[in-house]
Amino acid sequence: MTTATPRPPALPRALVVPTPIVRTARPDEAAALATLSQPFAHSGALRERPLSLYAAHAADFLVLEAPDGTLDGCVGLRAYPAEAGEGRELAGVVYNFCVAEHRQGSGAGAGLLRAVLATARAQSLGALFTATTGGAGLFLRHGFTPTTAHRAPRPWAESLDPRRNARVLVRRG
Repeated sequence: MTTATPRPPALPRALVVPTPIVRTARPDEAAALATLSQPFAHSGALRERPLSLYAAHAADFLVLEAPDGTLDGCVGLRAYPAEAGEGRELAGVVYNFCVAEHRQGSGAGAGLLRAVLATARAQSLGALFTATTGGAGLFLRHGFTPTTAHRAPRPWAESLDPRRNARVLVRRG
C-alpha cells in the first residue's frame, strides 16, 4: 500500500507591486525635474528655478522614479567646501525637495530624505542645511533643528530671499 502525503493547498501568489527607484537624475531629465517642481514653485513652496539650472546641476538631484519611468519626487543636495579661517566643516544644502501630489503621504518623501542623508554621509558632510516655508515636520522627524542662516555656507545663505520668510534648519553629521 502506498500512502502519499497530501499536498497543502496552493497559496495565492503575492501581488508583485513594482517598487519605485531612488537614483541620481540625468541631465536629459532637466525638463522632468522642472515640471515636477513647477506646482511647488507656483504655490510659493519652492523658489522658481530656470530649466538651465536643472540641466547644469542634474547630478545634485536624487529622483524617485516610478515603475513607468516618470519622476514622482526629487531632492537636490549640493556640497559646499569648508570656508577657510572660520573652522567650518564641509557642509551640504538640501534644496528643491518635492514629491508629486499623488505620492504625498505614501512615505515617498521620507524615502527621498533617507536617501539624501545617506548620500551626505557618503560625502562626509558634517552638516546639512535646508530652508523651508512649510511646517518642516519631515525634516524635524529626521533630526534637523532650527538654526540661523549665518551658520550655513555663505553662498547659499546669501541667496536666500528674506521675503520668503523661510525657516533655516540644520542636521549635524
